[in-house]
Amino acid sequence: MNYWWRRIALSLAAVLALVLVYAGVYQVGMAAFEGETMSYVHAVQIVVETLTTAGFGGDAPWESTAMNLFVIAMNLTGVLLVFLALPLIVVPLFQQALEDRPPEETDLTDHVVICSHTPRSDVLAEELEAANVPYVFIDGDPELVVELVNDGIEAIYGELDQEETLRAANTTEAHALVTDIDDETNAMVILTARELSSDLQIVTVVEDDDVASYHRYAGADDVVRPRRVLGGSLATKATTTVSADLRDTIAFSDDLAVTELLVQDHSDLVGQTIPESGIRDRMGITVIGAWFNGEFVPVPGPEHRIDGNTILLVAGQRDDLTELKARTVSALEHRQNRVLVGGYGVVGHTAAETLAADGASTCVVDLVGQEGVDVVGDITDEDVLEAAGIDDSRSIILTLDDDATTIYATLVIKQVAPEVEIIARANETENIPKLYRAGAEYVLSLSTVTGRMLASVLIEDEEILTPETQFELVRTTAPRIAGRSLGDVDLRARTGCTVVAAERGDELLTDLGPEFVVRDDDALIVAGSDEAINEFVALATE
Repeated sequence: MNYWWRRIALSLAAVLALVLVYAGVYQVGMAAFEGETMSYVHAVQIVVETLTTAGFGGDAPWESTAMNLFVIAMNLTGVLLVFLALPLIVVPLFQQALEDRPPEETDLTDHVVICSHTPRSDVLAEELEAANVPYVFIDGDPELVVELVNDGIEAIYGELDQEETLRAANTTEAHALVTDIDDETNAMVILTARELSSDLQIVTVVEDDDVASYHRYAGADDVVRPRRVLGGSLATKATTTVSADLRDTIAFSDDLAVTELLVQDHSDLVGQTIPESGIRDRMGITVIGAWFNGEFVPVPGPEHRIDGNTILLVAGQRDDLTELKARTVSALEHRQNRVLVGGYGVVGHTAAETLAADGASTCVVDLVGQEGVDVVGDITDEDVLEAAGIDDSRSIILTLDDDATTIYATLVIKQVAPEVEIIARANETENIPKLYRAGAEYVLSLSTVTGRMLASVLIEDEEILTPETQFELVRTTAPRIAGRSLGDVDLRARTGCTVVAAERGDELLTDLGPEFVVRDDDALIVAGSDEAINEFVALATE
């Protein structure tokens, strides 16, 4: 029952309560002032006749002043209900309730059907909108569907695994279907969708790797495993901050690589602005942008000073990036290469495996005792942190499935062991700034990883090269700016992203100045935040 139907029910309940109260008062009043005993049902009848103005009651006339005054009050109440409350309140409520019925079909074609709506699918929707790809959500929550529709988002209501629902979503005319509910329901949706169309591209998101093969058996064309990618990325970030070696880098050639570098406390870069650091002028490295406490700044100015929470997004030759990486690492004596992992779901399990393969010492903390868990307890408990050896650890990776708990754990850890680096998983992108404010050094959201991986599969002529990082790096054509120079288009000022290279035939062009003219067949390598890349796609692609 939605909001408006609840309002109607409450209004009707209030009228019924008024009738019952008036009937009780009338019954007592007749006995006290008129000397007449009557049943409660008879009293209800008289009140209803009076309030509906159908008559003045079979007991009229009344002899006592008190009862006449009470009947007058009931008559006035009836007039108010009939001429004011009903047309002004109840009738509009009924109209609104009927208007807010969720739609149950769509007439979209060549679109993407998304089952169902989650924070993860919001990221995918933004990518699709930027690429001008139509989509429709199917969800089993009618109130949520109404909210989406009121926000201008195409959505329909229905049972996700039912054939009639998928037909109503015009699945047979769709470009692709994405299902991201749970492993069991996803399998049912895949089977139903495949029965409707043998040509439909079906993409599924799996939590448990063991079910991936079953989804393929059911008819899925692509299986996306964002939790494993996220776990591996968080672990890699923990190991790369330990040493000056350059590891998590996207290399295109000997002359071009792109990476993000976390600046540690006590690095010689701390306290400097980008111009003062000499990264651009002396080292020849392009600063694509930087995250300052979780906020991406495409062109850091003199008001932006590097601190222990700054993440630099840079491009250049690998040797130069290695030199810069060495400057981001703390110059103080390092503690041992030991990492705590908080949470042992799919993300935590993958992170622990990646760390072990990289030679790092690990300690896993989880609420449930199972194989692979070293300390059983709540990661927000100071005693549990002490038992896990938080003071002897360099980093802690928080892979919890609840953002509120992750934020609280970050606050506790910063009080117990302020020097320990916190690398955190967020489930929703809107909580990333909160985690940075709480004290985390690096945050990556499951929503971002999932949305990028799905978009990379679904959007033609666009390849997302970095689904597992804070920044987005894409390879895409740019037909709408073909024939124009980069300086003329001024992409960085207009979108906040940077064109770091261009693939022209078999040649990779890396030294792109403002005079570089884009050709129709060029594939541009573009880097920036998710929002910046989406703006670029909307501006430069068809």
